[in-house]
Amino acid sequence: MVTSVGTEDDKLEMLQDLIKLDYAAAEAYEAAVERLDNTIYKQQLAAFMRDHERHIEELAPIVRQMGGEVPDSGGAKEMLTEGKVVLGSLLGDEAILKAMKTNENDTNTAYERVVEKAPPGALAIVQRGLADERRHLEWILAQLGEEAPAGRARSVRDESSRPPGMR
Repeated sequence: MVTSVGTEDDKLEMLQDLIKLDYAAAEAYEAAVERLDNTIYKQQLAAFMRDHERHIEELAPIVRQMGGEVPDSGGAKEMLTEGKVVLGSLLGDEAILKAMKTNENDTNTAYERVVEKAPPGALAIVQRGLADERRHLEWILAQLGEEAPAGRARSVRDESSRPPGMR
């Protein structure tokens, strides 16, 4: 799924859509954690899920201050992101991580766009969120033995936590 989050002209709508995307990401991480076999992967992805939940908590007051309703789910995005994980689970941990990689590509793209257009009161929160998203993607790529796309720095590499068949 290629996200359109961050392309909105209305800043309130953009932040609401970002919250929906974070809900969808948190749900996908929950689905992944439930299906993974590798304990280290489970622990790390659970931490990433908590990051997405924190993003929602931090963005919600800003949406309220702007006079908007705070979304309470990811809507259709949730079904798509979680569905990739469920399908991936049929093929094992590596397939689940690949599904999460596609989800993180979307959240990275969304946060990169929103940073450029965020209202002043949200900018610091969105910048921290972008740093989290980059860290998530870097970790997943490291576990898969893949390089970060051009323009996205890669600083995390922990091959030791990868099962022998995925090194």
